[in-house]
Amino acid sequence: MNVTKAAVLFDTNEPLRILLLTIPDLKQGQVLVRIKYSGICHTQLGECKGERGDDRFLPHCLGHEGSGVVEAVGDGVSKVMAGDKVILSWIRGNGSNGGPVRYLWNDIPVNAGPITTFQNYAVISEDRVTKIPNTFSLLYAALIGCAIPTGYGAVINVAQPRPGMSMAIFGCGGIGLCALMAAKISGCCPVFAVDTNDEKLTVAKEMGADYIINPFKTDSLSMIYQVCPDGPDCSIEATGITDVMEQALMCVKNQGGIATIIGNARFGDRLSFDPRQLNLGKQLRGTWGGDVIPDRDFPRIIRLIECGLMDPSFLISKIYSLDGINTALDDLENGRVIRPIIDMEQ
Repeated sequence: MNVTKAAVLFDTNEPLRILLLTIPDLKQGQVLVRIKYSGICHTQLGECKGERGDDRFLPHCLGHEGSGVVEAVGDGVSKVMAGDKVILSWIRGNGSNGGPVRYLWNDIPVNAGPITTFQNYAVISEDRVTKIPNTFSLLYAALIGCAIPTGYGAVINVAQPRPGMSMAIFGCGGIGLCALMAAKISGCCPVFAVDTNDEKLTVAKEMGADYIINPFKTDSLSMIYQVCPDGPDCSIEATGITDVMEQALMCVKNQGGIATIIGNARFGDRLSFDPRQLNLGKQLRGTWGGDVIPDRDFPRIIRLIECGLMDPSFLISKIYSLDGINTALDDLENGRVIRPIIDMEQ
């Protein structure tokens, strides 16, 4: 295979262009993957809209979570071999860093990082692929590239609640709902789910949230304090909105309350919370991909799914073709879907 069909960003705030790109020869530490599914998250949406600052790499490929089958490996690759089913993730694992990639379109260079997934074939760095069992669903595997581990890891690895501790989750997109699943696995009770989208709150309730709150209709903190007068033990922020980040810190209890921030704020946004919140003994924690180690945590997540303790099907609102990717991005931006999935074979 020497060409790939790809969605390419030529300029921010413009639709992605579907093009046939020439695939370069594999370098040391690189893997060629036939991609089956790719997820789309708000980080990619923000990149398309120029919300992450100046983009010095245009034109370039996009996508950082997916699944597929290894077609070929470059020199020095020992982690996977041709025929292996793999998760593709922006979170670095074991293996070589194969570095950036440069495709060609009519002799015009098209840049790509160590992982891109909005295409049917991609050159991926060895440290961004994780082998999975042949029996495991490639559809669910795509969600383990970003949404599931980030939300799961923010709870399990960062907040680390004990059974019976209370938790408030702000934002019920893909990552927030994955944090909800992890909170229930951890034995958190009660769990509050906060979002402005009633459809997402309905999903959160079906997934086990004890209380759902729409801040457009009810004051979030007042309702939380009615149930937990001292505030919840933990909170998870998964919106990327600075006011909500501050609210996540404000709501947790004094002397030991933990607020974990996942959401990516727009470039240039700043927090301005009262530092006395920290003097009260509250902790504000950040996380990089849920502090997940792919080669350790991905197999654990697979086992949780296989034994029925996690159900990723709640996250999959709609599956699109690669040609429909701009519609998928628009649906994500306007809250019509939780986690759009691109099927490269549609």
